[in-house]
Amino acid sequence: MQSDQLANKAARVHHLLREHYGEPQRRRSLDPLSELVLTILSQNTSDVNSGRAFDALRQRFPVWEDVMQADTQQVADAIRMGGLSQIKAPRIQAILRQLDVERGQLSLDFLNDMTVEQAREYLTALHGVGPKTAACVLLFSLNKPAFPVDTHVHRVGRRIGLFPLNATPEKASALLEELVPEASYYSFHVLLIWHGRRICKASAPRCEVCPVKAECNYYWELVEAEESLKS
Repeated sequence: MQSDQLANKAARVHHLLREHYGEPQRRRSLDPLSELVLTILSQNTSDVNSGRAFDALRQRFPVWEDVMQADTQQVADAIRMGGLSQIKAPRIQAILRQLDVERGQLSLDFLNDMTVEQAREYLTALHGVGPKTAACVLLFSLNKPAFPVDTHVHRVGRRIGLFPLNATPEKASALLEELVPEASYYSFHVLLIWHGRRICKASAPRCEVCPVKAECNYYWELVEAEESLKS
């Protein structure tokens, strides 16, 4: 499928998802360092648990300097409810120490003055920060055009056919950034996540109630398979 056809398909899918779920409202944005820490905490856990872990961390250590200087086990204990605390605690502290050495302050506000690619390059150079985490900071905190691809976006996008089945999340992010207007990144990203959680589930997609099944490659492959069985 040509890129203009894919872009039109993405626009139709976005429209159908908005009609079904409504337009997502932007949540109150965090400063970029807080968003980075929250996103690290969200890795391999639910939004509810990562949010609770972030709140517990800030309650235990009100300023980032306290987190940086604390015993690592104390940080891990504070974020335990977010899962993988023994990995995430030293990772967060290492990023804080790097900022302290390089910038002399525990802040990522300087990313506001960078281009998208400069900010992305800086973030992904931090240990433990991958393309998805960087894109979350860019989109949610800095309001810069980036399209995060998590497991839900990756699964739903592959099934619908917005990018190839063998596309990595990083490649899928780049392709979606080409297909979707920048102003729609936030809305489309959130809607794809909602759809992946509620209908297009990993093990048992509810195709019978899917609002975008007419646009979905996965659905039509199922229809064709059923037709071939009947013939």
